[in-house]
Amino acid sequence: MPGKINHHALEPSVRIGKEGITENVVKLVITLLKRRKVIKVKFLPTAITSDKKVLVKELAERAHARVIHQVGFIAVLEKVK
Repeated sequence: MPGKINHHALEPSVRIGKEGITENVVKLVITLLKRRKVIKVKFLPTAITSDKKVLVKELAERAHARVIHQVGFIAVLEKVK
């Protein structure tokens, strides 16, 4: 299918650790989304201080992205047009 992205084959572009969602992480995600349009983000267990879905939603909002897939500690983000 043209235009479809196999997010299962993507390697995590960003890993978020104990520092959480910092300004540098947001800048990196924005830069990567400009280049690739879709990226995979992995949250390390030390990054989870509350609900994972809330953290993913916060990252997506701050990076002007949309969550297209989320399972466990992995999220796939797409650049909002």
